[in-house]
Amino acid sequence: MISPIKQGKIKGRGKLGFKTKDLTPLLDSGDIAIIRHEDIDEIAARSLCEANIKAVINLSDSMTGYYPNQGPRVFIEHSVPLIDQVDENIIDKLKPERDIFIDGECIYQDDELIGRGRIVNLQVISQLEKIAENNFETRLREFVENTFQYAIKEKDLMLKDLYTDELSSDLVNLFYNRHCVIVVRGKDYRKDLDAISEYINEENPVLIGVDGGADALIEYGFSPDIVIGDMDSISDYALNKIKNRIVHAYPNGSAPGAKRLKKLGLDYNDIPAPGTSEDLALLLAYQMEARLLVALGTHTHVIDFLEKGRQGMASTFLARLKVGEKLVDAKGVSQLYRPRVKLQSLGLIVVSAILPVVILAMLSPIVAHFFRLLYLYVRLFF
Repeated sequence: MISPIKQGKIKGRGKLGFKTKDLTPLLDSGDIAIIRHEDIDEIAARSLCEANIKAVINLSDSMTGYYPNQGPRVFIEHSVPLIDQVDENIIDKLKPERDIFIDGECIYQDDELIGRGRIVNLQVISQLEKIAENNFETRLREFVENTFQYAIKEKDLMLKDLYTDELSSDLVNLFYNRHCVIVVRGKDYRKDLDAISEYINEENPVLIGVDGGADALIEYGFSPDIVIGDMDSISDYALNKIKNRIVHAYPNGSAPGAKRLKKLGLDYNDIPAPGTSEDLALLLAYQMEARLLVALGTHTHVIDFLEKGRQGMASTFLARLKVGEKLVDAKGVSQLYRPRVKLQSLGLIVVSAILPVVILAMLSPIVAHFFRLLYLYVRLFF
């Protein structure tokens, strides 16, 4: 397969953002995204592709071979050209609100060469994947060691309850003996939501969005009951729409995510806890005595954690140990759940079908006469 970059010049408005998740909402169709993202992960790559951009310029290595990250392959799948290892001097040379041109490995603006990089095609990716595969055993060993080392330090996560004294009684009682769906905007979250949409409509569970997971729920027409997280990847619209906001604070009590809510003038509670916000969501629902926890889009694989820059999964390991059999993966729910046709609903359908006929028979002499003849015919032969 030939990289699309070699097929001619690519023209578009260059937009710069060092955090991919902050840049993505600002992109318009046809833009060229300029990022600084080493070992770009699959979720970040998909979010860029969904913005319908023309190309990606990365000031870092898109794939170092440290581990088998999937982002570069996503760009190939979507025919989005990728140039990386571009010198950061391009930032000073870049003129805002002006188009840039990509021709091979070269980047131009106003006929001036402003940067040069590496064309990331299948050949480059395949070579780096081989290096990553050779390194993966080492990464896995380091990951396991890190997980158990921090599991000992964070054992209080499983032994002690979360501090929830400041939560309202309405919020505490919301969970009791109900199903709870926890949505993280992770890998394949759309497939997961498609799979359990009917379950959500029928069961009416408590809906928790973990940061951007709240936007995912809203996108599918659902109304999240709670958002939990550091509030860095959720839209202002979702924050204003959701009644209950819980900021994930550090164990020492500091809560950087609260700054944004204060700026928006929104009420919130904060809960200190180690680990990830999805761990906090699981533990909160468990502590509030939810009957079943359905996890959607959460991180469970070593690659998931490495792509998030986490070198272990101690908190997730402990959280899942604690909630135990109450936890069900959303993909499993799609196999277990089948919509039920209730007898009451079936009866209403039958009555709705017969009622117009009965009314018509009562009002029309011709139709009434037909039914009398039909009745006599049945009596005669049966």
